[in-house]
Amino acid sequence: MTTPSLPALVIGIDGGATHTAALLADAATGTVLGRGESGPSNIQAVGVEAALKELDVAVAAAFAAAARPRANVAAACLGLAGVDLAEGLDIIGGWAQRVGLADHVSVANDATLLFAAGTPEGWGLAVIAGTGSIAFTLDRDGNDGRAGGWGYLLGDEGSAWLVGLNGLRAACRAADRAGPPTRLVDDFLKRLGTTDPRDFIPATYRGVWDRSAIAGLAPLVLEAAEAGDDVAHKLVVREVTELARTAATAVDAAKLPKLGLPVAVAGGLIAGSPFYRGLFVEALRGHGIHPGAVTVVDDPAVGAVVLARKAAASR
Repeated sequence: MTTPSLPALVIGIDGGATHTAALLADAATGTVLGRGESGPSNIQAVGVEAALKELDVAVAAAFAAAARPRANVAAACLGLAGVDLAEGLDIIGGWAQRVGLADHVSVANDATLLFAAGTPEGWGLAVIAGTGSIAFTLDRDGNDGRAGGWGYLLGDEGSAWLVGLNGLRAACRAADRAGPPTRLVDDFLKRLGTTDPRDFIPATYRGVWDRSAIAGLAPLVLEAAEAGDDVAHKLVVREVTELARTAATAVDAAKLPKLGLPVAVAGGLIAGSPFYRGLFVEALRGHGIHPGAVTVVDDPAVGAVVLARKAAASR
């Protein structure tokens, strides 16, 4: 009696500045067998050692969720923020080899996953607006481009980080009566669990509100803006305008068609808020870009599985 052979497996990983997701899937069918989650794996944001640890945790969790022992798989695709430079690719590739991740390993930036999962033909515009922000392009010939992605100190226009930070700044000015009144003061006080705006100072500078937590204030800003708070609305429009400008710059540089352009979006801010997404599409039209399908990619790791399966099939 012969023992049935186990199906070939693949791993798809999506990692960014907030969290990491790993999917263990059947190479033939794409069926997800296990999902693992962990913390941030952007090497530029958290450092190499911390990022590699989170990748390892996510992979181990995916195998555990599938009730399978960890083993080398047929192919793995890692779509990670912060690995555009050759050094980053070498670091991640070296880790994958050391831990015996897969027979074939591909490492790319996180936009690659969006094109695989969120555009009909694998080309177009991909915009990420989560903790950070960036715009990517890919034309029909496989030529890629980008704009933005400079990080929270140099850029990240339209990101949850800047929406949250600028909302917090506006609340501080309102508390001093140096700026117009806004409900953000009360909203942020409630989030912090205090009644004194001066408590924003230790919360921010002593780490209770770190960068991730400040980015987490963005949904409160969007809620206030959608409810008609003038201060919140103006700052959201300002950030959306800059994000659209970044995206339009990438589209122009790539000479992509502006009519019917496929657009994929991901990241908690733009994917999670129809209000924000609508403002963004409207701002794109101001640059002459009239999108065709606008696809929200809720789980970019699915795109990593698609690419890993293609790699496994080609071997």
